[in-house]
Amino acid sequence: MKKSELPTAIEHQVMTIKGFVHVNEYPGDGPAVVMTHGFPDDSRIYNRLVPELASRHLVTFDFLGHGRSGRDAVWPLASGQREGELAAVVDALGLEKPILVGHDIGGPVAIRYALAHPDRVGGMVLLNTFFGDSPTLEFPEFIRFLADAHLSRLVDEVLADPDILGWMLSYTDRMLNPGPPDPDGIGALAILPQFYGDQNQASSIPAIRAWTADLFPGILEQNTQVASGRLSQLDVPVTIAFGEHDPYLNGGVAQHLHSLFPMALVRGVPDAAHWPQWDQPAATAAAIAEI
Repeated sequence: MKKSELPTAIEHQVMTIKGFVHVNEYPGDGPAVVMTHGFPDDSRIYNRLVPELASRHLVTFDFLGHGRSGRDAVWPLASGQREGELAAVVDALGLEKPILVGHDIGGPVAIRYALAHPDRVGGMVLLNTFFGDSPTLEFPEFIRFLADAHLSRLVDEVLADPDILGWMLSYTDRMLNPGPPDPDGIGALAILPQFYGDQNQASSIPAIRAWTADLFPGILEQNTQVASGRLSQLDVPVTIAFGEHDPYLNGGVAQHLHSLFPMALVRGVPDAAHWPQWDQPAATAAAIAEI
């Protein structure tokens, strides 16, 4: 098998209180590396990174309502639900002190899990994510649009019109991925199926709406966690690896995260934007290997 080829995974369906979560497990050495995705994508954002870590025990999974996970949940999002899904995966696979990789809004999920279970986490790698407010934090305009409860009726109309939705997604992709469009990139692989569905799954729109609705209330809760000083007491190693060309979750956000943890390193990933694990998988794998 060439290094760039995705190895064959052992597939699991892990039950949670609101339905099953689809898990891909890649056997290997060392503590498991468990990778979380954000919105509106799925675990396929790690398809280029997994081969770079082929000797390691790796786990990727789709949060409920995304990717190949179940669609039967009743929304809105329950408090602690996403951390519960992560916990269900860790418990079902019997993982001891895994390394948690958190990307985008999957980062706060990993951090909150570590705060709740500090003795069960071996370390964290945070990729272009956030926790609470920071001076340079921005979100893509489309995500802010989805998250604004006052615009819910307009959001309904946009999501129901495939042409307008397509333009919004194309604009967001251009902002998150500077440079020539990639017809085989993250957008086509892991984002469009969430909004339009595919031959195997319905769309993830109800789950996306629920998770974005929780974005700003979640940040307020994260601010409370920061103010409490709990993150400064978290005794696990943390590597903060950010694609340097992300205009939203940018270097300033990385430095803010660095200030929150007592054992943190910052690693910029050159020539990468919002998805460093896709743009520069070897460099991202090296950051994970530091843990």
